[in-house]
Amino acid sequence: MSNFPAPTELLAHRPPFLLVDELVALEPGVSATGLWRLTGDEYFFPGHFPGRPTLPGVLMCESIAQVGACALLADERFAGKLPLFGGLDNARFRRQVVPGDELTIEVELGRMSARAGKGAGRVSVGGELATSCDLMFVFADR
Repeated sequence: MSNFPAPTELLAHRPPFLLVDELVALEPGVSATGLWRLTGDEYFFPGHFPGRPTLPGVLMCESIAQVGACALLADERFAGKLPLFGGLDNARFRRQVVPGDELTIEVELGRMSARAGKGAGRVSVGGELATSCDLMFVFADR
């Protein structure tokens, strides 16, 4: 177990839509790295796809957003806020992700204001890039 806060200490998300198990690096307001371990018991695998379970790419983008939100919400300037998607650009899906895979989710935050910001993230499995995207977000009150 890491010395970083549990994602549930920072995020409003809860299972089954909490898509990060733990943080392994965190620089508040700057960056974060999280892990998501797929067991095969996740709710989406039976339907995506029967006989060939595959993690939906959009859920990898959501996992990037959640790890980015951890980096944001660990910064006292944004504590208590609710970051919401404002946009998603340059999403690329490079590798199939399946039950048993452990995802490493890395996010670097970019320009931020009191109301919105940007970030960039990537998901890798075993050091191999699976997904990357750029995020735009806005802040709402919780």
